Amino acid sequence: MNIVVIGGSGLIGRKLVERLHQRGHEAIAASPASGVDTITGQGLAQALAGAQVVVDVANSPSFQDEAVLEFFQTSGRNVLAAELGAGVRHHLALSVVGTDRLLESGYFRGKMAQEELIKADRIPYTIVRSTQFFDFLGGIADGGSNGKAVRLSPASAQHIASDDVADALAELALAAPVNGTVEIAGPERLPLSEFVRRFLNVKMDPRTVVDDVDAPYFGAVLKDRTLLPGDSPRIGSTRFEAWLVWRPNAAYSRLGRYVP
Repeated sequence: MNIVVIGGSGLIGRKLVERLHQRGHEAIAASPASGVDTITGQGLAQALAGAQVVVDVANSPSFQDEAVLEFFQTSGRNVLAAELGAGVRHHLALSVVGTDRLLESGYFRGKMAQEELIKADRIPYTIVRSTQFFDFLGGIADGGSNGKAVRLSPASAQHIASDDVADALAELALAAPVNGTVEIAGPERLPLSEFVRRFLNVKMDPRTVVDDVDAPYFGAVLKDRTLLPGDSPRIGSTRFEAWLVWRPNAAYSRLGRYVP
């Protein structure tokens, strides 16, 4: 099968392309690094020629409200139009669990706009909403830091390993479109603040995590179930304690480039 991964040079994109290659499929990583710009449309038609499936894991380079919305709307329209021209049979997009409950955040308004474009288009689709990745706990800590304290919401969360996200996307890319939404999440439920507290402890980071119900998360105040999936999510296999032992370098980078 010929599969194009939009955002294929990012954290999830790289893992997904590798998994598809391992399964014997032709997978192309399409990103500005490979000459494909979904905002201007440069290289898009050429990259999608002959593609049967397109997986969109690209993310906005800016988290400013207007810039995020413009990115997801412009990129989404351009990708979907190019797919129609190429005869693509399945559009698979990565989104975020709780998007529809976080619309006071400009970022999630952008993600919601992306989802609405996909649903309104003629191409069969699957939207995959994932919980936050373990890999970005360092960035979440940095975002809540004020000196030696990290103020974070104790709302429940169900973080997932990025490897498990890539595994799920690879499986769904090779399956028939569901024309709906699939949720994926990690196997454990903890307060958001506790995920970060355990991460910092293992990393021997001296900052103290303080529970604060009013602490914003991408500009939104969380309720206890805001970040949780519904009743029947796909569950990743990697437990948090096992992941902490491994702790890939990506976990230490700032959140900036990808959410979840």
